[in-house]
Amino acid sequence: MRLWSIHPVYLDQKGLVAVWREGLLARAVLEEKTRGYKNHPQLLRFKNSCDPLKFINLYIKSIYFESLKRGYKFDKSKVHDYESDRKLAVTYGQVEYEFHHLKNKLKSRSPSKFFELERIDPLDLKVNEIFYVVPGPVENWEKG
Repeated sequence: MRLWSIHPVYLDQKGLVAVWREGLLARAVLEEKTRGYKNHPQLLRFKNSCDPLKFINLYIKSIYFESLKRGYKFDKSKVHDYESDRKLAVTYGQVEYEFHHLKNKLKSRSPSKFFELERIDPLDLKVNEIFYVVPGPVENWEKG
């Protein structure tokens, strides 16, 4: 499971479809509708938030909006309409780690997207709209 902190605009088609599915799975875990993935480290930032279900639903909504921009047909009925003026913190180290991790995946899977991302200065990276960036290293929950 990978719930990217970086903005979904950076994901290729496979990555966006995967994060949509994984976001829905994460919600099912947080709603206690599945037995698997209960202790997955990617869920910790949601579990540790003031309202885990609200934030995972905001996350899913952000993925859905990116899908609309690309002309995809993700199921709108799976999007729960939440609003919030609060955001979750993510460290710059985590954002940078994810960006490099994504580029490594895209080298072989989607070379054109890889070359598009190569031109982006890591200091200019956008994050998913539910996050704000704070100084710090890779998050403790990150594997590897």
